[in-house]
Formats: sequence, structure tokens, C-alpha cells
Amino acid sequence: MRIALINENSQAAKNELILTALKKVVEPMGHVVDNYGMYTAQDEAQLTYVQVGILGAILLNSGAADYVITGCGTGEGAMLAMNSFPNVICGHVEDPVDAYTFAHVNDGNAIALPFAKGFGWGGELNLEYIFEKLFGFGHGLGYPRERVVPEQRNKKILDAVRAHTLKDLITCLQGLDQELVKGAVAGEKFQELFFANAKDEKIVEYVKTLL
Repeated sequence: MRIALINENSQAAKNELILTALKKVVEPMGHVVDNYGMYTAQDEAQLTYVQVGILGAILLNSGAADYVITGCGTGEGAMLAMNSFPNVICGHVEDPVDAYTFAHVNDGNAIALPFAKGFGWGGELNLEYIFEKLFGFGHGLGYPRERVVPEQRNKKILDAVRAHTLKDLITCLQGLDQELVKGAVAGEKFQELFFANAKDEKIVEYVKTLL
């Protein structure tokens, strides 16, 4: 699995700490981590949590990433922004139980974490335990396990509902202020990481028009 890490501007200073915790847990499992920044609070390309949603949706819909790890001060804004786009199911995760149940009950492809609220002493340990429960035990297996059939059925129903209520990604993005979208893909390493891994040619061609 290719996992993308995205930080918005208010919590950019924690990027290295989050990246270290994520790689420590998931790389021994065989997963690959791509760090899309922000890398520091002083980065030239400043991402708002709204732009985190735009960038995350581009990565997931294009196949450049299989999973997105993101967040903001409370995690709420990043979660709402991510869920504004098609083919993104982002959970708000504060602890390892949230991570485990989201993976098995909701079977999404992104999480938003609170990187300020409640993030104190031992914060990096909580991140490690969250990533372990999120990626170390499979996905969509149900919790409790006897609930797997109705939970998988509900997930398919949700996917069908979202397919009817959300437009395709390019249509969504073209309807936005293009300067806002351009800012979401202006990160220092975006082009290097995205073009090496994106699989959807239509999205790739659209992104090229932004750069």
C-alpha cells in the first residue's frame, strides 16, 4: 500500500514527528510512505485544511496514493474537506480504538487526526498505536466480527449513495477557484511524487494544466 502524509499549515511543524511515527510502524509491514508536506511552517507552499482535501482527493482518485494520513488542529476541518470529494471516505481518529473500528467497520481510505487538541506528552506513542491498529490488522473485516456481513453491505450502500451525490473529481475541481486548486498541488515534492505514481491519465493531464 502507498500511504500519503499531508500536513496543513497550522500543524506543519509536526510533519517530521508524524512521518517518523508512521514510517516506523508501516514500513516493516511492507507499506510505502510518501510525504507531501507541508514540511515546515515556513514552506513557500502553504496548505489550508481545505487544500488538504483537494490534494488528498487528487492523490486517491488518481491512484498516486492508496491511503491518506492527514489532520489539522482538531482533525475536524481536514476530515470535512476530505469527505467533500468523490471516492474519499475519511474518518476522524483520535485513538487506537477509533483507528481499528474505522478500518474494519467503515473501511475507508483516509484518516484525519487532531494534531493540536489533546496532543501532549506521549503524542508520538499514540500516533504509533493508531497506525498499528489502522494498518496492522486488515480492513473491512467487521467489528465485532459477527457484524461483518451487514457492515460490508452498508459500506456498499454508502458507496452507491456517494456515487449518485458526488460528481467526478475533475468536474468538482474545475468548478472551484483554480488558484485554490493550484495552491493544493504547489508543494515542493508534489510533482516528483505524483507523476511517478499517478495512474489515472485524465487526472494527470488535468493536473498538468495547473502547473
